[in-house]
Amino acid sequence: MSIELSMLVPHVPSLCHRDQVPEFQQDMAVCMEQLSEKVKDINPDVIVLVSCHWPSTFFHYVDCTPEHQGKLTSTEAPDLIKNVPYYWPGDPELGEELVKAGQEAGLAVQGVNDPYYVWDYGSVVPLRYLVPNEDIPVINLSVTLAASLEETYKWGEVIANVLRKSDKKAVFLSSGALSHNLVRGRHNKPTVSEHAMDKQFVEFIMKKDYKAAYEMLPQYSRFARVESGGRHIAMLLSMIEADWEPTYYADGQSSGSWNALISFEAKKVHISEGQQTSELVK
Repeated sequence: MSIELSMLVPHVPSLCHRDQVPEFQQDMAVCMEQLSEKVKDINPDVIVLVSCHWPSTFFHYVDCTPEHQGKLTSTEAPDLIKNVPYYWPGDPELGEELVKAGQEAGLAVQGVNDPYYVWDYGSVVPLRYLVPNEDIPVINLSVTLAASLEETYKWGEVIANVLRKSDKKAVFLSSGALSHNLVRGRHNKPTVSEHAMDKQFVEFIMKKDYKAAYEMLPQYSRFARVESGGRHIAMLLSMIEADWEPTYYADGQSSGSWNALISFEAKKVHISEGQQTSELVK
């Protein structure tokens, strides 16, 4: 069918438990809860999620495991995320289709089917808000450190092409931050210079100048230390069609990083009775 919705979503560790979210991150938590209703209304057949906290060295990995089940203790922040149970179904058939398409495109893509693989908090945290009933199949993707932004964008294009040709409705999630030059103290914001680049990038996004946003990404990632070198952003931009409408929901700091919650979707025209079909805004 189509990619019904794409999102940039935060995954800061202090969001994991709803009753422990600090005041300066409450907007992100509230808006992700609101967006869970949108996801529920879409009723997607699958969620494809790329997480900055699944860094792979050489291969683009696709998690084709039929069931994602386990208990997560974060190695990075075991005081905040400890023994957190999770369960979401997978979609091995579509996962293998993505692997095949990536390999046919000449990319270093491998499938993973391992019930003992433990998810990272970049996957678990946003899904706890967006799919709280744990009832939508999920396919996880790694960010690949040996891959350039250009290669990652190309891999995203391959994924998007498969999803658009599929008979399944998909939601794509890019889980990661914008500027990400970390310091101690969750209340700390990025520097003035780093945040100026955040603002410029977001301005391009909100004006739907996705080409300029992509062209900015290499220097932006280098100077503001965008999480995962901006690879999750490159993949997100490869999903977005030129006429898709961005909606900026919330943002907040976490230890010197800047985290934004932004959705992208095609707007449908409401038509009068008697017309045959609705169409996307051109």
